[in-house]
Amino acid sequence: MQKPYRAIACCIDRDEMTGAVLAEGVRLADGDFSRLRIVHVVAPPRAVVSGPFAYVTPLWEEVEDARAWVADVAATLPGAEPLVLSGPPVRAVTEWVEREGIEIIVAAASRGRVERTLLGGFASHLAYHAPCPVLFVHPRGGETSSSAAGVASAEA
Repeated sequence: MQKPYRAIACCIDRDEMTGAVLAEGVRLADGDFSRLRIVHVVAPPRAVVSGPFAYVTPLWEEVEDARAWVADVAATLPGAEPLVLSGPPVRAVTEWVEREGIEIIVAAASRGRVERTLLGGFASHLAYHAPCPVLFVHPRGGETSSSAAGVASAEA
């Protein structure tokens, strides 16, 4: 029998896949929530432009809000460590994973074609750049895959 992972990063966003990503992380942790790192990345803010005016939400506001949300999520898994990173999402995650010695990343692969085109594909970039194996959780019956989960390894 394979021993459970000692350090598992569950990369979550405020979407319908958060529960599935956490459930897979819990399964991999084999009941020991202290192995889990609940990670959310606050990307650089985008400006909202309306006529001659532009508004950018201050990064510190987004980070504070994200910290509170991730702490609430992690509180449902006693012992799990909440973490908020900032910056370009894939770079922030891969640099942190390498520094911290994370053994596996669990993330969602749920964006449709239009969202991937407009916003980029976190999952595809992560698959190519992560310094450890990545387990992707797909939506059931979604357009991205008919399987429940897929595994990609950066070592392949």
